[in-house]
Amino acid sequence: MLKIKAYNHNYSYEITELLKVFQLSGEVIPCTYSSEGVLLNIEPENSNEIISKLEFKDNKIIVATVGRLNEVYDKFVEEADRTNDILRDTKLCKLFVKRGIYALLKKLVKKDTPWGILTGIRPTKLVHEMLKDNLDDSEIIENLKTLYFIAEHKANLLLQVAKTEYKVLYPIDDNKISLYVSVPFCPTKCTYCSFPSNPMKKAGHLTETYVDRLCEEIEKTAKLDSVRTKDIDTVYIGGGTPSSLTHTEIEKILDCLKNNFNLTNIREYTFEAGRPETITFEKLKVFKGYGVTRISINPQTMNDCTLEHINREHRADDIVKAYNMAKEAGFNNINMDIIIGLPNENIDMLKYTMEQIKNISPTNITVHTLAIKRASNLKENNYSNSASDSEILDMIQLTMEYANSMGLNPYYLYRQKHMVGNLENIGYCKPGYEGIYNIQIMEEKQTIIAFGAGAVTKIVFNEENRLERVPNVKSLEHYLDRVDEMVERKRKILEGIVC
Repeated sequence: MLKIKAYNHNYSYEITELLKVFQLSGEVIPCTYSSEGVLLNIEPENSNEIISKLEFKDNKIIVATVGRLNEVYDKFVEEADRTNDILRDTKLCKLFVKRGIYALLKKLVKKDTPWGILTGIRPTKLVHEMLKDNLDDSEIIENLKTLYFIAEHKANLLLQVAKTEYKVLYPIDDNKISLYVSVPFCPTKCTYCSFPSNPMKKAGHLTETYVDRLCEEIEKTAKLDSVRTKDIDTVYIGGGTPSSLTHTEIEKILDCLKNNFNLTNIREYTFEAGRPETITFEKLKVFKGYGVTRISINPQTMNDCTLEHINREHRADDIVKAYNMAKEAGFNNINMDIIIGLPNENIDMLKYTMEQIKNISPTNITVHTLAIKRASNLKENNYSNSASDSEILDMIQLTMEYANSMGLNPYYLYRQKHMVGNLENIGYCKPGYEGIYNIQIMEEKQTIIAFGAGAVTKIVFNEENRLERVPNVKSLEHYLDRVDEMVERKRKILEGIVC
C-alpha cells in the first residue's frame, strides 16, 4: 500500500480518486510544518511513499511531489505566480498537486490512462470555459494535453462534444426551465442498476397511489410564482421504466403536465420507455397524443444470454418489435442505450450488438461504460470486471466506429465513478437530433425542476455561478407520505429563504 503525505494542503479526495484511476490502494496523511522554507527539503523516508508539498514563497505557488516508489526516486516540481484571486489560486494548487501525483503514479504503473488527471463527471466544462475565453481549437487541444495529460483522441472528442453542446446551451435564457418526472418502477431490477427503482412484483400495487401523489407534487409546484412564470424548454419522463405503468396512469401524468404548464413552445419532450416488454401500441399512441417527440427503447445488449444474466425479462427480438411499433406509431426520434463491459461480454458479442443496432438505425445511441455502483446487485456480489481495461478501450473504440458508420456524431459526454476502464458515457445522434435535456442536465446551465421519488431538482443561478440541488426522498413509501415537504423544499430555495 502506498503512503502519501500531504503537506500544507488537504486534497486527499483528489489524490484518492487518482489512486483509483491506477487501481492502487493508499493512505493519504495530512501533514503540517512550521518553518517557512523548510518544507521543500522534506524527503520520503520509506519505499512506496510519496510526499506532496505545497508552499507559498516570494509570492509564488510551489508544489513539489517527491516519491520513492519501488526504491526508485522521482521528483516533480511546478511553480507559478500567485494571482491573489483565492478561487484561481486554489484551482492552480489543486492542478499542480494532481499533476505531480499523476506523474509519479504513471511511472509506477504502466497503464493507458486516456483521461489523464481528470476524475470529475463533466470534463466538457473545461472546454466550455476555454471557448468562452475565445481560445481556438488548436489552443484548446494543446491545453487539454499539456495541462491535464489527456490523450489527443479524448481531447478531440471533448472539443467536438463541447462545441455541439455550446450551440444548444447559448445564449442562456434564465426564463426557461426544464422538467424531470421520476417514475421509479421497473419490471425487474437489473443487476447493474443503482437507481431508486422498484420491481413491479414487489411495488406494483403502489403505482396508482404514486401517480396521484406525483400529480399532487406537480400541481402544487407549478403554482409557485418562481415556477409559474417560466417557459418550459424540455420535459423528460424517466425512471425506472415509466412505461411500466398502465396507459391510463401514463395518461394521467401527461395530462397533469399539460394542464399545469404551458408546453406549446418546448423544444423536446422525452419519454423513456426503456424496456420493450412494457411497450404497447396503445401506450405509444398516448405518448404521441400528448406531444412526446423523443422516446428511448433500451436494449443494453442484443445478446440473449447476457440479457438473462443481468435480470432483464425481454429478448433481443423484443427490441426490434418495439422499435418497429414505435416507428409505426409515428416516432422518428428514438434513442437506444447500450452498456459496455456487461458480465461475460467480449468484443465479439459487442460487435454483434452493434450490427443489430446498425440494422435498426435509430437516430440516437447512448453508449454507457458499466459503472459498478454501491447500490447495485453486482457490487453486493463483489463483481469484478470480466474484461480487461485494454479490452474495454477496444470496445469503446468499436462503438465509436459503428456510430460514425451510421452517421451519428457525439453530442454529449459524462463520466461516473467506478466505471470500468475509467472511461466515459457518450451520446451519439444524427445531426439535428441532439438530446437537449441530456445536455442541460450535464452542463447545469438551466434550472431543472424535478418531481417524484429520487428526483433531484437543480436550481441554477447563472449570474452568481451557483447551483442548488434539492433532492426528493428516494424511498417510494416515504415519498408517498411527504409530498408537501418535497414542494416546500423547492419553494424555499426558489424564493431564497435561508433556513
